[in-house]
Amino acid sequence: MTELLQQAIAQIQQLPPDQQDAIAARFLAQLQDEQKWEIRFATTTDDQWDQMAAMVRQEIAAGETVPLDEVFPTQK
Repeated sequence: MTELLQQAIAQIQQLPPDQQDAIAARFLAQLQDEQKWEIRFATTTDDQWDQMAAMVRQEIAAGETVPLDEVFPTQK
């Protein structure tokens, strides 16, 4: 176990049981989500990646996309 994880667990242990359970539930859900994405990416074929890229190019050409700077403006 890493030192950072040990620090997090030590702080969580100081919380009331209901808060510990809430954090644990979120943590476990996040782990499950990450595992699903890892499997999804690992099993995506080159043809599927090519299809997705073609779809994105089509959306860009059709003006169906928004620049990231508009979605996430940089703060100055």
